[in-house]
Formats: sequence, structure tokens, C-alpha cells
Amino acid sequence: MPLKSFDPGPTGLCFRSPRARRMLLLSTLASCVFVVFGSLPCTAMPRQEQAAAALPPRPTIGITADTLPSVKVPVAQAPATPPVIVIGFLGGHVKKNNAVHREVQLAAHLRQNHPEGVYAQVFQNSHGDRAFKEIERLLDANHDGAMSPAEKQHAQIILYGHSWGASETVTMARQLQTAGIPVLLAILVDRVSKIGAGDPRIPANVAQAVNFYQLDGLLHGRATIRAADPASTEILGNYRFDYKDNPVDCDQYPWYARLFMGPHIEIENDPRVWNQVEALIRAKLPPQKAVSTALLSQAQ
Repeated sequence: MPLKSFDPGPTGLCFRSPRARRMLLLSTLASCVFVVFGSLPCTAMPRQEQAAAALPPRPTIGITADTLPSVKVPVAQAPATPPVIVIGFLGGHVKKNNAVHREVQLAAHLRQNHPEGVYAQVFQNSHGDRAFKEIERLLDANHDGAMSPAEKQHAQIILYGHSWGASETVTMARQLQTAGIPVLLAILVDRVSKIGAGDPRIPANVAQAVNFYQLDGLLHGRATIRAADPASTEILGNYRFDYKDNPVDCDQYPWYARLFMGPHIEIENDPRVWNQVEALIRAKLPPQKAVSTALLSQAQ
């Protein structure tokens, strides 16, 4: 059988078969690529991995978990100054949520009109310890569980109360004095001293005090209040009210209270008295930011 013709050609080697020529061409190209690039990319890799394989290795810069800089997460700071604390005490055995009484209404009104920078709450006169713990909590600005001398001196406390609540107001002021905490203002409305209440004088840690009273009926307040240290405490005044000719409506009170404690509950429900009480308290509170509708319209 005759052999197929073979022509060495100018290169010295030549195949007449097209397939042989294609194989020779591919082999030559592969050799060139290998020489130029050093290696061939793996065609089985995804494009991203092929690109990474063709890149030179990244230099090692020696960063470890120990050499990374520590990042400190900022901790929320306590407010520089605590809120103005307004504590009211109810008389008798009245519950703190009994909205018939002006003491409760006043605290609610203060919270509504001063949503920031003011803490206003009422307590039963038998819950003085609870009120003191709440004051401690509010003054502990850094929340370390103890009041520092600086935290105590930043205190802005206002106390008010009616009947036994007024008696508890003085007791609370004295307890705060023992703890080294000042009081801005103490307001007494027809104070009736509780058994074992102790010294009725206003303690020296109270900057200002005022007394509203009446002298009729079975229960009535004191005509005067005195400061334990007149150089430290200013008595704003002793103001008497008479309800013989100017009775106050107390229809929402129980019948026995109206019968046996008429003038004593009239002064508790007298808007003239409590408007003055609120005005005295408001004078100690931080100003509120008021934005009028006209200014808002101009801004738009």
C-alpha cells in the first residue's frame, strides 16, 4: 500500500492533514503562553478565581488580632444635671392615684407642661422611705449606686404637702438634711403634725419655705412656721384663708370628710391656694422651649 506523500516544507515538518495542522498550531500557542506568563489559568475556575489565580500573591504585612488597635465603644454619659425633683405628699390615708385631690392634679399638670428636665410625683404620707429612695435614684447621675458629694450639691428639690402630707414634707426635708442634700423650697398647706413627727421647725438645708393655713374646724394648720436656722432658710410667709364667707365646693369628697373636716378639705381644694403653690414651684423650674405656630409657618 503506497504511503501518503509527505512534504517537509520550509519548517522541515509539515502535515497535509488539517487536523494535524490545528493540533500543531494549538501546541505552539500554548508553549508561547507558558513562556510569557509562566503558567496557564485553570479554565475550570470561575472568572473571579481565575483572575485571583493570575495575580501575584499579596505581601504579608504582619497584622494579627493582637496588633489591631482596640476600638472603644462610647458609653452613654449620664446627664450633667439631674431633673428638678418635685415631690408631693398627700394627707390622711389618701392614695397617690386619687385625682380628686389637688396634690395629684398639680403633679400631673407639671408633668404635662414640663416633659423634660422636671420629675413630679406624689406619695402617700406614710411612704416617705419610698420617696427618699426615688430621690436617691434620680440624683445618682452616674448610676454607681451611691450619691457623691457633687451629685448631692446638684440637687434641685421641691417638696409640698397638705395636712399629714405637710408634716411629712418637713420630715423628708430633715431626712435630706441628714444625707447632706439641699432643698430649694418647702410648701406646707394646713399642716397637721403626725405623731412622732419630731421637730416642727424647717431644717437649715431648706432655702425657702411657705405656709398656707386655716384656723377653723376640728382640723387646722399652724399659724406660723419657723426656721431652725433663720440665716439659712427664708420664710416666704404665713398666709391664712377663711372659708366662712367664701366656701369652696368639695362635693367630690366623701360625706364624712365634708361633715367633720370642712375647712380643712376646703383649703386643699381651693384654687386660689393651689394656683399660688404652682406659681411658686414654676418659678424654680427650667424654662420650656415654646415654638409658636407663626414661627413654624415662617420656617416652612
